[in-house]
Amino acid sequence: MDTKQSLSELIAQAIAESFPQAENLPSAGEIAGFLEIPPEKEMGDYAFPCFKLSRTLRMGPPQIAARLAEAIDAGDLCQARQMGGYLNFFLNRENFARRTLEHVLASDGRWGAGEEGKGKTICLDFSSINIAKRFHIGHLSTTMIGQSLRRIFDFLGYKTVAINYLGDWGTQFGKLICAYKLWGDRQEVERDGVEALTRLYVRFHEEAEKNPALEDEGRRWFKAIEDGDAEALELFNWFKELTLKDTQRVYDLLGVTFDSYNGEAFFNDKMGRVIDELKAKNLLTVSDGASIVDLDEEKTGMPPCLILKKDGATLYATRDIAAALWRKDEYDFDKCLYVVAYQQDLHFRQWFKVVEKMGYEWAKDLVHVAFGMISYEGQSLSTRKGHVVFLEDLLLNAIYKARSIIEEKSPGLENKDEVARQVGIGAVIYADLQNNRIKDIDFSWERALSFDGETGPYVQYTHARCCSALRKAEGLDPAEPDYSALSDDYAQELLRLLSRFPETVREAAARYEPSIVTRAVTELCKAYNKFYYENRILEENAGVREARVRLTRAVRDTVRTGLWLIGMEAPERM
Repeated sequence: MDTKQSLSELIAQAIAESFPQAENLPSAGEIAGFLEIPPEKEMGDYAFPCFKLSRTLRMGPPQIAARLAEAIDAGDLCQARQMGGYLNFFLNRENFARRTLEHVLASDGRWGAGEEGKGKTICLDFSSINIAKRFHIGHLSTTMIGQSLRRIFDFLGYKTVAINYLGDWGTQFGKLICAYKLWGDRQEVERDGVEALTRLYVRFHEEAEKNPALEDEGRRWFKAIEDGDAEALELFNWFKELTLKDTQRVYDLLGVTFDSYNGEAFFNDKMGRVIDELKAKNLLTVSDGASIVDLDEEKTGMPPCLILKKDGATLYATRDIAAALWRKDEYDFDKCLYVVAYQQDLHFRQWFKVVEKMGYEWAKDLVHVAFGMISYEGQSLSTRKGHVVFLEDLLLNAIYKARSIIEEKSPGLENKDEVARQVGIGAVIYADLQNNRIKDIDFSWERALSFDGETGPYVQYTHARCCSALRKAEGLDPAEPDYSALSDDYAQELLRLLSRFPETVREAAARYEPSIVTRAVTELCKAYNKFYYENRILEENAGVREARVRLTRAVRDTVRTGLWLIGMEAPERM
């Protein structure tokens, strides 16, 4: 067996190879997913429920367990024993510690990295800010989920293309020009940037409720943009420039970068291809004056996909299909991920289906990575009504609050401002990526900035604790590690979590779920803190000390890697 495989992979492969003649046997990867942690220590370290193979092998679980126990040879790593209908595995704890730490430390800080993505490209469409609107907390999830997935796939060897699909087309820009012409002041807009534009946007909707004719005026100005009117384009491009300047400050704080800012306007002249292809393939039909693609609602549960309005205007679906075709031609992606809130699920299912009906087999490679909504201290957000928390304000406030906490807890700390930035930004990111992405999030200062429990500061503090212990160990005489000193339950739980980290990264990639990494890093930190309180790292016995120092170094490196994968920094002192 390959000694570079994780323990669960070794066990799963051994099980799969024990019935070489059997047909329809689950793969080693599937078997690894069936492995359980026994509820009692006396029952071993891992257990395989043999009833999972009963139907395939036509044998009772106890008979399967007995045969596996006799056939499996895991060398010096573990022993397999039948326990009823389960096959239970008991580790050789000393050898498991040696093997795990050798692998983690040999990875040079890249434990869990891989090359399975070599030669493959993944496009990630995320963040997708709206021009002339400030970056608000509602864009946090798409930005950080997308950034984390980009790093995870990079880590596994893929070429990634990060795309910020700008919301830079639509009647809202005509409304904004209308508002600016009626109430705007150029000096004020230059000074306050998008904040001034937001005030104008909010005022437009307030005034339009009293004077509906303003809506027609807004549509007239958008038509002027479409027709290339010089004044309309000058104002539109100015609004766009102010927005990108404003949002860049936020991206710099978050450490987020993009390869493309091609938004809706970029594809305005590329929709003809979509319309022509749909007509040529007899997919486009007219219904009540509008052009649609029928999706066979009885079978798919989806209503027709609207491609052109009665007046010939295109829609989001038309634009998204044009963008997908262009990206396939430009990047030849293996997957194209769309990190967009779950409310858009029907929209994506519809136009994905249209691409499939157009005959493109790569339609299966289009993936909607949905996520829940975010609220702030119990309040939902609405730009139109002015109920909004701007992300830059949130991040700067997080840094300020983190600085206050550091001043109280660590008054002698050097580089307080830098650490406050790392901790404050990290707290916001962690709060966003802590739970499954599909869950709605209510952001709370008290929870996010706590140093206790499952929070960003707690995880970062554990990393700093590891760094502190390693600094104290510098200069001590080197020794041969005594891995038997890592046979206690606290050390073994740490080693088990470390050994599973590569699988964790791959599971996060397969499920497009950064929270899997977040939770794994949190569990690793919790386990290390228990180990730290129960074991003296700088033990007088040199062999014991060396083993515990190596374990601490492996934890530090893996926590740092995990934090990087979710977009957080890892302070060395806190």
